[in-house]
Amino acid sequence: MRAPAREDLRRLAGPAAVLAAAAGLAVAARALRRRRPIQFRDRAVVITGGSRGLGLLMARELAAEGARLAILARDPAELDLARRELAALGSHRVLALPCDVGDRGEAQWAIDAAAERFGRLDVLINNAGTIQVGPLEHMTVEDFEEALRVHFWGPLYAVLAAIPHLRRRGNGRIVNIASIGGRIAVPHLVPYSASKFALVGLSDGLRAELAQEGIYITTVCPGLMRTGSHVNALFKGRRAAELAWFAVADSLPLTSMAGRRAARRIVEACRYGEPHLTLTPQARAAVLAATLAPNVTARLLQAITRLLPAPAGEDGREARPGWQNASRWVPSMLTRLADEAAVENNELRGDAVEYGKPR
Repeated sequence: MRAPAREDLRRLAGPAAVLAAAAGLAVAARALRRRRPIQFRDRAVVITGGSRGLGLLMARELAAEGARLAILARDPAELDLARRELAALGSHRVLALPCDVGDRGEAQWAIDAAAERFGRLDVLINNAGTIQVGPLEHMTVEDFEEALRVHFWGPLYAVLAAIPHLRRRGNGRIVNIASIGGRIAVPHLVPYSASKFALVGLSDGLRAELAQEGIYITTVCPGLMRTGSHVNALFKGRRAAELAWFAVADSLPLTSMAGRRAARRIVEACRYGEPHLTLTPQARAAVLAATLAPNVTARLLQAITRLLPAPAGEDGREARPGWQNASRWVPSMLTRLADEAAVENNELRGDAVEYGKPR
């Protein structure tokens, strides 16, 4: 065999071995998965960020299974709207707790209140989130601090508050909603990605230490989902242009996943205590590419960055929610699915109902 051919084989051997090992682990994981399913009827479940978007979608799924729900969020009006909807679906055991999970005292109070109300705590889903979109030039230290407060410190505070209650049960589930942005740093989402990387590390580290106590932790890394989050995400720089690429990518079926389907997959992963769940084929392909070809992936991300909107002037430093940055592209037919999701999932309320109206 000629030398170049042997070299090509050697280059392929590494990725091939990784894929073979991954396949073997996947088979083993499926076998273990069937040993520890739980049913959610009468289980006490706490969902942070449960008043809208993905949190509300998961609450609907769990309410349909008869779970006792405590939904946490900062906005009392949003919480009440979600609580009334869940009650109308037939779940009369819904507790709505106004809470900023980034405040340790409030997180402790909310978790304890839910456990006291239901007499137990079985599941914690850390879903509360914030999204800041824009070029690094316009991001401040405060943006990074806020992202970490919500995505890292919030889940940590909630987990620390929940562990004593779960230990008393001798088992439990914790689901941490991270992101594909916590596996691959996404351009124009640097504070978000940095904080989600921190959450992935926290979640994976906690899993190893708590599994021996019967507490199973699931790290969820979704790709783009049609939950309507673009309406309340915060945009900097050329805000209308930033909203346009974000909302279109978040809406098209080729690049995003239906929010309801994502919620069902997450609930199933929680049921079986699966260690990891990466949602959407695009996200799984991106993680595989970054693992097998990190240098190529890095260059591709650099090329994508050049296609994104350039920084703006001083005005671009102000963060504004998506509903304030409507344009001819958003809302439009290109964002129809994401816009419908925003209506369905409680994202359009208060001032945000002005989304899409002429200014």
